[in-house]
Amino acid sequence: MYPQRLKAIRSPAAHSVAAVVARARKRRGLSQRDLAALLKRPHSVIGMIESNQRQVNVPEFLAIAAALDAEPTDLFRQLMRELDP
Repeated sequence: MYPQRLKAIRSPAAHSVAAVVARARKRRGLSQRDLAALLKRPHSVIGMIESNQRQVNVPEFLAIAAALDAEPTDLFRQLMRELDP
């Protein structure tokens, strides 16, 4: 039996969170592995977030912002701009 393929999360908000996290990570010059190490999480977690296979909860969003040395409110504003262009 083959493992089921993970389905991408299709909500616009989930896609925007993934995009905001990826952009902020790249602006800091971090790889997915670098960010995962800062969060003390497996690198696959960041890959799954950025490929829309895993949602981010609020405490995790705050931890990601802290790891990126970013203000959570700034990241949230970027997220809101993505959702309401």
